[in-house]
Amino acid sequence: MRLILPLVFGLGGAALLVALGLWQLQRLDWKEGMIAEMASRIGAAPIALPRSPDPQTGNFVPVTLTGRVVGPPLRVLGAWREGGSGFRIVAPVETEEARRVMVDFGVVPLDNVDSDAQVTLPEGLLEITGNLNWPDDLNAGTPDPDGNIWFARNVDLMADAVATERVMVVAREVVPPAGPTPVPVGIEGIPNSHLGYAIQWFGLALVWLGMTVFLLWRIRRRTI
Repeated sequence: MRLILPLVFGLGGAALLVALGLWQLQRLDWKEGMIAEMASRIGAAPIALPRSPDPQTGNFVPVTLTGRVVGPPLRVLGAWREGGSGFRIVAPVETEEARRVMVDFGVVPLDNVDSDAQVTLPEGLLEITGNLNWPDDLNAGTPDPDGNIWFARNVDLMADAVATERVMVVAREVVPPAGPTPVPVGIEGIPNSHLGYAIQWFGLALVWLGMTVFLLWRIRRRTI
């Protein structure tokens, strides 16, 4: 009778830990499918900029456009994948169809531009290939008190600031080159640690079972 409670507790705890491990494996399968779908969409053949792209169905879609910069750029301070620490340069561009959208031209390193200086972009016609993107920057995206530097790419707020559609194209290639180093949309850096979590839960289940066996052995020895 003294063995029943520890046995039930031990098996129940191990079952819970195994269930958590299996749940992480299910999450792993979901995440790998999502990443594969995202990679497929990012790498598709570019299309002309859609008339009214939807943030849900249009995110990451490759597009091409031709236009010219029509206003001073916004600078977004941060540390960027493959771009290092620096300013993301986001500028309003007027297309040949007389639309105004934002283009993320890439990164200028911190030591290449003073925080109070304007970044100069080409005045002529640019051919831009990139991906539609509504970045998942959870910060407010508002600038500093003087309005000079932004800390996140919030498409809605930035579009209001430069009077464009609420559309951002993250440049992959700009002809002729605009100056900043393009940092295209990619799947690199997307966290996917579910396999490691699953291994941890299964490992804890084994430890739990081992401790349960040891406890039962100790209780049995004392009752002999």
